[in-house]
Amino acid sequence: MKMFVEPTAIYLHREFVDFRKAINGLAVIVEQQMQLSPLSGALFIFCNKSRDKLKILYWDNTGFALWQKRLDKAKFKWPSTVNSPQMTLSEQQLNALLGGFDIIGHQRLNYQSVAL
Repeated sequence: MKMFVEPTAIYLHREFVDFRKAINGLAVIVEQQMQLSPLSGALFIFCNKSRDKLKILYWDNTGFALWQKRLDKAKFKWPSTVNSPQMTLSEQQLNALLGGFDIIGHQRLNYQSVAL
């Protein structure tokens, strides 16, 4: 995803969120439930109960922006085996999540050499 200015971090809020909430309601969740600052420059990812919509909230130094994605026929692979109320994601994990892939248990591949 190239539309964001280098986020300082990417946080996924694991509990499902009422999608009638907009910027202010989601910013309150970031502050009160996640104990983080919504002004930090990080991305904050939320999902609805039916797992077919995501919202991403971020501050871009001029104001809040809210991005939403709705899947037509599939569901997002929302992490259910993690015990913490939030997760920190890499950019690669965010892209996998947006692409419909399961992000739990998948680590970035780091190659040391090329063998023929």
